[in-house]
Amino acid sequence: MYITKGIKAEFTDVRGAITKILDNGTAIKSILLITSGAGAVRANHYHKHDSHYSYMLAGKMEYSEKLVEGGAIQTAVLEQGDMVFTPPQMIHAMRFLEDSVFLAMATKSRSQEDYEADTVRVELVKP
Repeated sequence: MYITKGIKAEFTDVRGAITKILDNGTAIKSILLITSGAGAVRANHYHKHDSHYSYMLAGKMEYSEKLVEGGAIQTAVLEQGDMVFTPPQMIHAMRFLEDSVFLAMATKSRSQEDYEADTVRVELVKP
């Protein structure tokens, strides 16, 4: 599991702050702003080729993942300022513990047609 906890501002002055969320050369093709109510379950799928980062702007979620080929389910709680990376072929699910807002930054297009062609739905976490 690739989690970055508590991302903090790198630079602060009288004008405000600059926080580097991602700077690793990854080619991001789409950025989605997603809201979720407390108790909602999202994902419960994997992507054949796409990978994405989920950065928590507000709220709290329980993130679970498991390789398509098998193995144990890993789970972690993410809060504001935390980010998780989901590679291809990783079944993942998100259960929101409070009303939440996050950014999903993906390496492939998120047009509905492209998204559906790359997504395989499974039930990792029961709604």
